[in-house]
Amino acid sequence: MAVNMKEVNLMRRVIGWLVHAFTASGACVGLLSLLAIYERNLLLALWLMGAAIAIDAVDGMFARMIRIKEVVPEVDGALLDNIVDFVNYTIVPCFFLLVTNLLPEYWRILCVMVITFSSAYQFTQVDAKTSDHFFKGFPSYWNIAVFYLFFWQMSPATNMTILLSLALLSFVPIKYVYPSRLDYLTDNKYLRFGMIVMTTLWGIATSGLLWLYPQSNHLLVAISVGYMLLYIGISLYRTWIPLTSFVFAQE
Repeated sequence: MAVNMKEVNLMRRVIGWLVHAFTASGACVGLLSLLAIYERNLLLALWLMGAAIAIDAVDGMFARMIRIKEVVPEVDGALLDNIVDFVNYTIVPCFFLLVTNLLPEYWRILCVMVITFSSAYQFTQVDAKTSDHFFKGFPSYWNIAVFYLFFWQMSPATNMTILLSLALLSFVPIKYVYPSRLDYLTDNKYLRFGMIVMTTLWGIATSGLLWLYPQSNHLLVAISVGYMLLYIGISLYRTWIPLTSFVFAQE
């Protein structure tokens, strides 16, 4: 149903545009990340990558709260979000990989190209975000992958094996949890809230590890890695056993 713009009050319009501006600011953060990488300020680059993740984590919630398609129908918010995400989740970490020694020197460019191609596929699938609010295929969390590889300081060959495996998983139809859209994760609202709390704790723990680097902390490592294992486990579970209420709703 078409929305009569005269019925949308000015305040909601302004808030809607501010939400879009907030999403678009993620692209500016991505640009600053590229500059930091170029200047070899890698810790700053990782902090900026984290800031981009924080923006992406909440902008969708703001957009749904204001019902942004109604108040600013002339802007495609989903397209804007995808453009910003492709910059921050793919291009920025790929540039990070190109200018550091995390990958073998003679395979570096090829590996980064594989990552870029797999992300292009993942982002442009019609059902990249499924109707029950999951990501289909590895959701191009390359900035997160880069953080762990930087923190763990493994061999370049091991890093390349991990990254190529994740690129391959972009083509495997596993459903990955969408942390800010948990509608069909579980019927239990307390479990959904618990997932939000654990995601927040992961962000705090991971930020703590970055703050302490090159020092470490066993508790923060346990929280950060434990959440990632939980995330993978829940994603696999919901891939094989979708929420019954959603299956019935589809029928």
